[in-house]
Amino acid sequence: MSEEKTSSPSFEASLDELERIVKELEKGDLPLEQSLALFETGMRLSAECKRQLEEAESRVEILMKKGSEVVAVPFNPERTGK
Repeated sequence: MSEEKTSSPSFEASLDELERIVKELEKGDLPLEQSLALFETGMRLSAECKRQLEEAESRVEILMKKGSEVVAVPFNPERTGK
C-alpha cells in the first residue's frame, strides 16, 4: 500500500507541488475547469503547508525552554546566519 494515502506529504513535497501549480496557472492557457481544479488543489496544499509550519513553530517554542518555564521566542531569520 502507498504511504502517501496514510500520511500527509512532506512540507517540501507540498511546496514543490504548489509551486508547480502556480506556474501552470500563471501561463493562463488552461481551460476554466482545469484552472479551477488546480486552484482548489493549490488552496488545499497552501492550507497544509500553513498547518505544518504552525506545527513546526509550536515545536520550536517548546524547545526554547528556560528552566521549567516554556518561553516563546519569535523566529528572527536575520539572527540565524550569524
